[in-house]
Amino acid sequence: MNFRQFAYRNVVRKKRTYAAHFLSSAFSVMAFFIYAVLLYHPDLQGQLTSSSATASYLATMGLRVSQYFIFIFSFLFLLYSTGAFLKARKKEFGILLVLGMTEKQRMKLTFAENMLIGLAAIGCGIGVGLLFTKLMLLASARLLMLEEGLRFYLPLQAVWMTASAFALLFLVVSILTIRVGYQSSALELMKGDEKPKPEPKASIWLSLLAVLLIAAGYAMVFYFVNKQAYFMPLLALAIGCVVLGTYFLFTQLSVYVLRALKSRKSFLFRGINLMTFTDMAYRIRDNANMYFMVATVMAVAFSGIGACLSVGDPGRTEKQYPYAFTYWYHSEHGDQAEGAVVHIDEMLKVEGHSFQRAQLDWIDTGHSSYPIVSLTQFNKLAGIRGFDPYLLHSDEWLIASGVFARISGKFYNEPVIEALAMTQEGNGQSSLRLKERVDEAIIALDNDVIVLRDEEIARLIEKGAVSSTVMYYAVPTWEKTLELAKQLQSDLPVDFAGGGQLSALAIEHYHERQMNGILLIISVLVGVVFFTFAASFIYFRLYADVERDEKQLGMTSKLGLSPKELGRLMTRQLSVMFFLPFLIGMVHSGIAFINMANLTKTSMLSNSLMIYGAFLGIQLLYFLLIRWRYLSRMRKKLV
Repeated sequence: MNFRQFAYRNVVRKKRTYAAHFLSSAFSVMAFFIYAVLLYHPDLQGQLTSSSATASYLATMGLRVSQYFIFIFSFLFLLYSTGAFLKARKKEFGILLVLGMTEKQRMKLTFAENMLIGLAAIGCGIGVGLLFTKLMLLASARLLMLEEGLRFYLPLQAVWMTASAFALLFLVVSILTIRVGYQSSALELMKGDEKPKPEPKASIWLSLLAVLLIAAGYAMVFYFVNKQAYFMPLLALAIGCVVLGTYFLFTQLSVYVLRALKSRKSFLFRGINLMTFTDMAYRIRDNANMYFMVATVMAVAFSGIGACLSVGDPGRTEKQYPYAFTYWYHSEHGDQAEGAVVHIDEMLKVEGHSFQRAQLDWIDTGHSSYPIVSLTQFNKLAGIRGFDPYLLHSDEWLIASGVFARISGKFYNEPVIEALAMTQEGNGQSSLRLKERVDEAIIALDNDVIVLRDEEIARLIEKGAVSSTVMYYAVPTWEKTLELAKQLQSDLPVDFAGGGQLSALAIEHYHERQMNGILLIISVLVGVVFFTFAASFIYFRLYADVERDEKQLGMTSKLGLSPKELGRLMTRQLSVMFFLPFLIGMVHSGIAFINMANLTKTSMLSNSLMIYGAFLGIQLLYFLLIRWRYLSRMRKKLV
C-alpha cells in the first residue's frame, strides 16, 4: 500500500465522521454552480433586460454577491471544520508518529486527505448541480415570470469558474490546517484529549454584559425604525452589540446559569439531573464558539428569507397603488384625451372585466408643489375604495396621505404651510383650518394631496389656477389584466398630443414580482447553504466527542445507568446542542421581523411562522436521525 492509498483508505474508513463535512461542501459547490449557470445564461439576461434594465442589473449584481457570500462562508466553514477534525485526530497522529511517521509525512497525509475530500466535493457538487439545473431553470423562469422560459444551457464558463474557485479554496484551507499539532510530541498528541478539564467558570459581570449588549442592540434597532433615525452607523452598532452579546451569552451567561442550577441541591440530586447539568456545562463551554456561529448564521438566514418574502407580498403593490389603471392628461386637451378614455373602457368591456371609474382634477395654483382636489371628487374616489364620504365645514380642509406617508408614517408640514398660504385673507390670517389627515389608501400618488371644499376650488380656478385630470380605474380582477395593459400601452402613446400618460398596476406588479423573484432565488439558496453549514457544525462537533462520550458512558453504566436513563440523558444533551442556537437565532430574527413590519407597514406574522415552521421541521428530523444513530452507538457501551 503506497502513501496515496493510505490517505484514501483513511478517508473511506472515516466516511461517517466526514459525511456532514463532505455533503455541506458539495452543497455549497452546487449552489455556487447554479448561481454561475444563471449568471451566464443568455436567455435570462436577455429577457430581463427587455423587461426591465433595473431587474437585469439587480440579477447580475445579486448573483455575483451571492457567490461571494457562499465562497467566503465556505472558506470559514471549511477552515473551522477541518481544524476541528484534525484536532480530534491527535491521538491517531500520535500513534502514527510512534510507528515512525515523520512530521513532514503527517502534514503531507492531512494535505492529501483534505484535497481528496475537496476534489470529491467539487465533482459531486457540479454533478448534482447539472442534474438539478433544468429544475432550477424552470423554477427561476416561473419566479421571474419569464414568458419564453429558460432553455437548458450548460455554460462551460460556469463549470470552470466553480471548479477553479473551490479548488483554490480547498488548497488554501489544506495549507492553513496541515500544521495542527505541529511540533507536539507523540505523547502529547496521544494524551491530548485525556487531560482533565478544569471546571467551567463564568464571570457574573460578563454575563450581565451579554444581557445589556443584546438589550442595547434591540433598543437601537427599535429606535432606528420607530423614530425613523435612518443613520446607518447606528444600525451597524446595533448589529455589533447583538453579535457580541450573543458570543458572551454562550461563553459566559449559559455557564453561569448552569452553575446557578447546580447550586440548588434539591434540584441537582433529582433523577439524572446531576449527570445532565454537570456534563452540559462542559459541553457548552467547549462548544460555545460553535453555538455562537450556528445562532448567528441561522439569524441571518431567517432574516434574509423573511425580508424577501415580505417584499413579495402579493397585496403589497395593491395597498400602495390600489387602481388597476391610471390615465393622466392636461385638462385643456380633454377633447383629444376623451377618445383614449373611451378606448380603455371598451377594451375592459371586451375582455370581460368589471370596473369603476372616477375622475380627479388636480388644481395647480403655481404656488404649491402639492396637488389640490375637490371634496366631491375625492369622496367619489373614496366610495370606489369602499370608504364613507368625508364632510367639511366652510372653514375646514383635509390632507390625503400619499404613498410615501402611508408607508413610512412620516408626515411633513409643507402641505399644511402651503395650503394656509393659499387661503390667507387680506389681513394675512387663514380662513381655513386643518380638520384631519386621511391615511386610507385613496390617493394613488407618492406625495400628499390637499382636499378643499368645492367652493374653494372654484375660487382658485377664478384666480387663474390650471388643472390636470386623472382617470382612476378600479378593477377587481386587475391581476389578470397584464396582457391588456401591455396592449393599451402600445395603443396609447406615452406622450400623445393631449399629454396623456397611462400606467397599469398589473405591469407595476409584474416588475415587482420579477424583482422579488430575483431576491427569492438569491436569499433562499444562500439561506439553505447557511442552514446546512449550521447543521454540519453540530454534526462534526458531536462526532468529535464521540469517543469521550463512549468512555464516559461506559464507566457510568457500571454505576447503574439504565438504557432508558441513557436515552433521557442523550435527549437532553442533544436538545441543547440542536435547539438552543436555533432558539437564539429565532429570537434575533424575530426582532428583525417586528422591525421590518414596522418599517414596511405590513404584517410579517405569516411569513415568519412559515419560515420557522419549515426550518424547525428540518431541524427536528435531523435531530431525531442523529439521536437514533447516537443512541444506537452509545447503548453498545452499556455494561
